[in-house]
Amino acid sequence: MRMLVTLLMALSLWALPAVAQSNGPLRIEITEGVIEPLPYAVPDFVSDNSAGADFGHRIARVIASDLSGTGLFREIPGEAHISRITSFESPVQYADWKVINAQALITGAVSVDNVGKLVVRFRIYDVFSGQELGNGLQLVGTQEGWRRMAHKVADQVYTRITGEGGYFDSRVVFVGESGPKDKRAKRLAIMDYDGANVSYLTDSSSIVLAPRFSPTGDRVLYTSYETGFPRIYVLDVASVGRRALETQAGTMSFAPRFGPDGRMVVYSLTQNGNSDIFKMDINSGASARLTDAPSIETAPSFSPDGSQIVFESDRSGTPQLYVMSANGGEARRISFGQGRYGTPVWSPRGDLIAFTKQSKGRFHIGVMRTDGSEERLLTASFLDEGPTWAPNGRVIMFTRETQGAQGQASLYSVDITGRNLKQVQTTTGASDPSWSPLQN
Repeated sequence: MRMLVTLLMALSLWALPAVAQSNGPLRIEITEGVIEPLPYAVPDFVSDNSAGADFGHRIARVIASDLSGTGLFREIPGEAHISRITSFESPVQYADWKVINAQALITGAVSVDNVGKLVVRFRIYDVFSGQELGNGLQLVGTQEGWRRMAHKVADQVYTRITGEGGYFDSRVVFVGESGPKDKRAKRLAIMDYDGANVSYLTDSSSIVLAPRFSPTGDRVLYTSYETGFPRIYVLDVASVGRRALETQAGTMSFAPRFGPDGRMVVYSLTQNGNSDIFKMDINSGASARLTDAPSIETAPSFSPDGSQIVFESDRSGTPQLYVMSANGGEARRISFGQGRYGTPVWSPRGDLIAFTKQSKGRFHIGVMRTDGSEERLLTASFLDEGPTWAPNGRVIMFTRETQGAQGQASLYSVDITGRNLKQVQTTTGASDPSWSPLQN
């Protein structure tokens, strides 16, 4: 269950920094070029009382893992520190941090209040300008929610230094896989973005596919074969209650995705051997057909403003990407490179579309502009598929499967420059990820 964490402003909101250099405020500009990671230090948070003593080290380690995992930051290890932070209120000895080349410094304090709540305070400093970046903040939450509080601190550091939205305090729903490749058990699972705190939303009694978060992160759409045919269900994450979306008898429904209002759902429906795109108001059950062609139309995804839908179609002879109005009508093709394109997903920023591409025996995760221009392939392997966007539109998570009878599906992430490819650690095989929005 979601741990409630209340964000309290200790002072007023901060002003965003400007540029990363010693004679100006600290700032990382995210570009497609090679970036030298910004060196930073995050000493263990000090304990304001004995009850908070167990949390200072753990919180600092999660913050460091978040920041360093982006590829934009490089931690200076504790053994290299000259200054020791023993009090949250003590002045920062900037010279001691400059000599070890720390450009950013994160300090914090933890305590447990008289009702058992965990209190975390933190500050961020630009070492070379000798200034605090904005004002300190305070978080108050449950002791069990300490990791979420650490992610929230890391999000603030990331935002203040890059000017971009954070993505650490988010979750991922995915298909957990176990057993041999020819008889694999699958169930819906949910975890923190970094693989921690895994819990299961369904059992493995039937095949489940393609879970997709709602815009508010409280519901999940997915496809289940429990009746013998693919059917779409909507599941409440907190209660794990679910219901099927009603479709016509004799049809198969799959590949669902929420619209930005959380009320409209777009999906594929197969009837008499033909697949088309439909949309449905999940409150009223009213549905409308958006495509009507003899080709296979599938994998629809709304634009962030809800006005357009990108989808996969083989109407040109091979699977390609098309964009149409959210009300249907004529579609325009946007993929023109060599190969087969599928599983398109619109970025939450609205500027890019991520996709899977198969070309010359290899699979790729790629991005392109919404008009199909500036196509860029970010990965290549035996099988990469199913991209999903981080809340800030700067990182993509996807499924990678290894070759052979013992091959296993795993989750990987990569940033939109293609620089920072890494595996997401899960306890079992994993596929079909869907990234949530930032949690409240």
